Amino acid sequence: MVNIEIDGKQISVPKGSTIMDGAKQIGVYIPHFCYHKKLSIAANCRMCLVQVEKAPKPLPACATPVMDGMKVYTHSQQAVTAQKGVMEFLLINHPLDCPICDQGGECQLQDLAVGYGASGSRYTEAKRAVANKNLGPLISTDMTRCIHCTRCVRFGQEIAGIMELGMVGRGEHSEILSFVGKTVDSELSGNVIDLCPVGALVSKPFRYSARTWELSRRKSVSPHCGLGSNLVVQVKQNRVMRVLPRDNEAINECWLSDKDRFSYEGLNSEDRLTRPMIKRDDQWFECEWHEALEFTANALQAIKHKYGAQGIGALGSAHSTSEELYLLQKLLRAMGSGNIDHRLRQSDFRADKHLQGIPWLGSSIADMSQLKSVLIIGSTLRKDHPLIAQRLRQAVKHGMQLNIVNPIDDDLLIKVTNKEIVTPNVMVRVLAEILKAAIEIKGIKQADELQKLINSINVSSTANAFAIASSLIENVPAAVYLGNLSQHHPDYSKINLLAGWIAKVTGASFGVLGEAANSVGAYLVGAIPEISTLSISAKSEHSGISGLNAAQMLGFNTNTDLTDEKCQAFILMNVEPEFDTYNSQQALKTIKSSEFVVSMSAYKGNAGEYADVLLPIAPFTETSGTYVNTEGRVQSFNGVVSPLGEARPAWKVLRVLANLMALEKFDYETPEQIRAEIFPDKLETRQYLNNVLQDFYFEISGVEKHDLQRIGEVPIYQADPVVRRAESLQSTHDALSPKVWMAEATLKSLDIVAGVQVKIKQGDGSVQLEAACDERLPVGCVRIACAHPKTAALGNLFGEILVEKL
Repeated sequence: MVNIEIDGKQISVPKGSTIMDGAKQIGVYIPHFCYHKKLSIAANCRMCLVQVEKAPKPLPACATPVMDGMKVYTHSQQAVTAQKGVMEFLLINHPLDCPICDQGGECQLQDLAVGYGASGSRYTEAKRAVANKNLGPLISTDMTRCIHCTRCVRFGQEIAGIMELGMVGRGEHSEILSFVGKTVDSELSGNVIDLCPVGALVSKPFRYSARTWELSRRKSVSPHCGLGSNLVVQVKQNRVMRVLPRDNEAINECWLSDKDRFSYEGLNSEDRLTRPMIKRDDQWFECEWHEALEFTANALQAIKHKYGAQGIGALGSAHSTSEELYLLQKLLRAMGSGNIDHRLRQSDFRADKHLQGIPWLGSSIADMSQLKSVLIIGSTLRKDHPLIAQRLRQAVKHGMQLNIVNPIDDDLLIKVTNKEIVTPNVMVRVLAEILKAAIEIKGIKQADELQKLINSINVSSTANAFAIASSLIENVPAAVYLGNLSQHHPDYSKINLLAGWIAKVTGASFGVLGEAANSVGAYLVGAIPEISTLSISAKSEHSGISGLNAAQMLGFNTNTDLTDEKCQAFILMNVEPEFDTYNSQQALKTIKSSEFVVSMSAYKGNAGEYADVLLPIAPFTETSGTYVNTEGRVQSFNGVVSPLGEARPAWKVLRVLANLMALEKFDYETPEQIRAEIFPDKLETRQYLNNVLQDFYFEISGVEKHDLQRIGEVPIYQADPVVRRAESLQSTHDALSPKVWMAEATLKSLDIVAGVQVKIKQGDGSVQLEAACDERLPVGCVRIACAHPKTAALGNLFGEILVEKL
């Protein structure tokens, strides 16, 4: 520690700190523009000049390291004169257009100009003007206002991992611009709007729609990815106008992904369902709530009477709150059915009976920054988990080794130490090789079940397998993570078991990257067919009722034990089966062939084609609720606006439905009562979290032969109903129309050239898309996005697929 004095106050700061760090420690504000706590020091705005005793001139507080005995004066005559001089230079070329600037009222330059600016300018020459740049659909520019703090440039290089903005020219000819003809396409790009201290970079969707002083600020939690990022939602006249990050170092730090930031546009979509609707004689009619709910209750009672309770199934979404999912499963189990699931894109449920707890991250999110080695299995990491990718990017800069096993070789904008890019059907074998290599390196005696598994592998471990195993063993702490692609894989149970063994043998932690903000919460409240010890609901009187999982209910031909039972009625909550399931073709076929379907959704969508009643429920901004994120953190939030039209919170709809069916113990008046039932005081959620599979064995068989295999990924802006309706996000580079991506060798074998239209067949469905070349894909693989209107007619996300020339 170093002892220094700032404005007469004695403090001790760590060696290597700057004057700015010391001032922040004692709450002394030093004006600044280019300094930011998460970015490197540039010291180019000079606004933070301070007086240091015995120094011949003022020094920048952000870039001056402390020394023992140093005396600093931040508001002395010399310091203030220097700061006022810098402000005068900054304002020389700055346009006096505060009244029409979108940053007005929340502008750092405006605020500091009041304190350090003069009442008039001595500069009479013409001011410079800079042409605006097109940075894409999310960021609007007024580059004449730029003060060249370079925060946006440093953010791209250091946080987003890609230099999309740069500085050219010198002196007053300096400009911030993108590369020729390029837009800013990073999935974290919106953060430069927050970083810009002036009105040079502002939000394009929000621009000119409201003034900052007109907005109410309310706290919320994002439903989109496994983190549950903390939000500040800004509201005007009962309409969400803007979303900003709320600082939480343990979760999202001070950043937001573009998906979290701009998806609010979907909340005000023209597709919003605002009144209950009933289908009669193939015609849709709007009706009152009591009519719609009585119609639904009577239909469900009739199905139960005709086919038994097991004829009814419910499909929820992990984007729903814990309260909503809890009441959904409670309603179903009170009727006598256990057919409920939220894992709609999962196809392999063989491990279900062997789970010892709820799949989770395996550690806290913040601990990921301290890791020294990581193995990511099956993940388009940057698109599925943008802020986790950002944390790992920072960790790699500090020496962490990143290892990848994946069928896709996208640029993660991170240095990757070892990678195995293989076809989906080879992933199990590759993981077995890494496990075998780890055992050989450690020289340990294995348990019988592990020995049996290893003996079934007839291959010797490759050099890459040894390299990955060594990386995990030699660099402590280490972690193994399963991504979304692994969870959707038809051999997920085998991948899960092998990854767990690799982690155990190497001494690494083992985690599953949650797909949505309530991935852990959905398990916790019992929105799964076998609740056993996994769920808080296991103590309820209906805990013994088990049922069908999502694959069985929807009739997927996968590695699930298929039953003869068939659901004749479906309750869909926040689900669009044509986009949110493993096999949208089969899901729609099953749902359309059932006798009764109730869609509880905030949107009309395509539900008119398969539903019999539409019940408008409120999205996350219009209801209060709780998410349990991928690290098991319980986060509650309140609604920020009133429900649109006649939409109602889903928990209210489910409660009234249960009352109409005369089911007991559904007398909730507030969501807090439901929350208290799910999360009693002093409940420790960690006791339910465990990634271990017990008594689960399999042998490594020969690799299945496929002519062509599909790799079905969920695009970043098609992942859930709200994001799918955010217009600005749908205009980005990441939301371009899907293509059929193949390696050059695969294209040649099919006699297809990139750029032509091809026909893709899978199951009973076929679509036409443009062929494209991606040399980084494994030969024999076809990468086609799912969850998209143009590919919804296709089948399984993985497995055999046919591509034909037109």
